[in-house]
Amino acid sequence: MNFMKTVFLLGLLTVLLVMLGGYIGGSQGAMFFFLIALALNFSSYWWSDKIVLTMYRAQPVSESDAPELYSIVRELAQRANLPMPRVYIVPESRPNAFATGRNPKHAVVAVTEGILRLLNKEELSGVIAHELSHIKNRDILIGSVAATIAGAIAMLANILRWSFMFVGSGRRRDDNALGLLVLSILAPIAALIIQMAVSRAREFQADAGAASITGSPDGLASALRKLELSVRRNPVVGGSPATAHMFIVNPFKKDFFTSLFSTHPSTEQRIERLMSLR
Repeated sequence: MNFMKTVFLLGLLTVLLVMLGGYIGGSQGAMFFFLIALALNFSSYWWSDKIVLTMYRAQPVSESDAPELYSIVRELAQRANLPMPRVYIVPESRPNAFATGRNPKHAVVAVTEGILRLLNKEELSGVIAHELSHIKNRDILIGSVAATIAGAIAMLANILRWSFMFVGSGRRRDDNALGLLVLSILAPIAALIIQMAVSRAREFQADAGAASITGSPDGLASALRKLELSVRRNPVVGGSPATAHMFIVNPFKKDFFTSLFSTHPSTEQRIERLMSLR
């Protein structure tokens, strides 16, 4: 169901792009800006692991450095039929985890020092399995595709707004021109909402995958409860919200706007779905 939802949402993004591009320069206009967005997001996708690991000062660890963590990752990777990912620890007291890398052969699983102190072995296994599920489902690639299309839509919308500002006064009064202005404002908002919906669908999928890999939803459900409580008590105020989708829970301070465009389903929803898998 989550797979079909993702396909449907990506299809909506594509339709929105083609419609908006058609208003400016037909299919050629849409393709031009799609290629620009593709180039920008391809570079981000290809070097995402290096960018994010540097941003959060993550350090690689070997089996001798963190034997229990390394053992958990190796065992779960074998269960998931995945190559052993590189393992990193982030020097951060707030508990969280993320996966990155362009494909399973170049994957990274990173955890913070805080999560290692907070969770027991069963809970940590649930979290690691969630991240491995992201890797197995190639969610980084899917996220990059969604970002590419949404980025192209945003570029087209900007051109529409600028063209509206510089057309003649007679054109300004034209109903069609006014409609295009409204479209240029609403289209990127709609694209962002759809992109976030894709991200939320992939989180549900990764949760279900974690339960399958570990054989039980209980560990991850318990971990999510602890992580949500930790974020409420001590959210990240600075940092880069653009990386929020990578973490197992959104670590950033939430308000009405960020909740509306959240990359994650609510923790309550996630736990409820996990418990239904028993």
